[in-house]
Order: sequence, then C-alpha cells, then structure tokens
Amino acid sequence: MDNLKEIIKGCQKGNPASQKVLYDLYAPKMYGVCLQYCKDRTEAEDCLQEGFIKVFTNIKKYRFEGSFEGWIRRIMVNTTIESFRKKKPETSLEDTMLVKLQSDIIEEKASEISEDEIMDIISELPPKYRIVFNLYVLEGLSHKEIAEALDISEGTSKSNLSRARSWIKDRITEKLSKKQSVV
Repeated sequence: MDNLKEIIKGCQKGNPASQKVLYDLYAPKMYGVCLQYCKDRTEAEDCLQEGFIKVFTNIKKYRFEGSFEGWIRRIMVNTTIESFRKKKPETSLEDTMLVKLQSDIIEEKASEISEDEIMDIISELPPKYRIVFNLYVLEGLSHKEIAEALDISEGTSKSNLSRARSWIKDRITEKLSKKQSVV
C-alpha cells in the first residue's frame, strides 16, 4: 500500500513515470470493466483511455479514503455511461413490447453452463440492455440511480433489465439445446 500511495502522490504531482506505472498497474483490470459495458473491444479501449484521462485529471481530488481501485472503477463505469448517453440509441418497435421477467429461469439454467459462456452471452447483449443489466447486477445500483445516470425513466430501466434477462435466458437455452444435441 505504501508503494501505491507513493505512485498516487507522484501522479498528483503530474509525474509521467508515476502515471505510466499507475496505468500499467490498473489498465488490464479496468479494460475488463469497460468491456462489460461496451459493445466491442474498440469502444472499450476508447472508454479506457478516456477514463484514464479523467483519472489523471482528477487524481488530486483523491483523498486516500477508501479503495483506490474502487475510485478508478467508478470513473471507468461513469465514462462508459457517458459514452452510452452520447450515442442515445434509437428506440425500436421492440422496445415498446413487454417482456416477462424470468430471472429464476436464468439462474436455474445458468448453473448448467460455464461462467465464461455466461460472460460471453452478457457481452453480446444489445448495448442499452447490457448497460442497465451491468449497473443493476454488477454495480448494485437501484433503478432510480440507473435512470438518473442514463437519463431515462425508472420504467425504462426496469423494462431494459427485464428484456436483458429474457435475452440472456434465450441465449442460455440455445446453448444448452446445442450441447444436448451434440451429446
């Protein structure tokens, strides 16, 4: 921790060597965070770079309270949210349809496939579903917090989560069907 504290203090002074060490230390993990929210690797790389610009711009505000990694993670998540909001995905006719929430089926079937397969399925979610799903499930935000962050209604947040879970359930069912037909 003392070494990390020195690196952070170096970054607060604008030391390029300290910035490189900090970037090398946290970039791989934060890239994974960005990948969870972005539609592809290129977008995740862009958000990672934008996020680290914000980290280095705001590092003087870090007061050595709480987890530094958590502080960086929050910046990365907020950066991906901003990127998503700038794109404002168009609303399609499908968005007006109701999809029944079936989280219990997702959990039941999810135990039959690997964690990597589940992560692959989540990464394939349509962007607006993926971001709500990740914010709700991974970050533990409420629908109210998600709505405020994404500038959408709470109802839209709830329906996007429902659609995400339904989409995931369908993909899990497809994978299980393929596995069973091979056996």
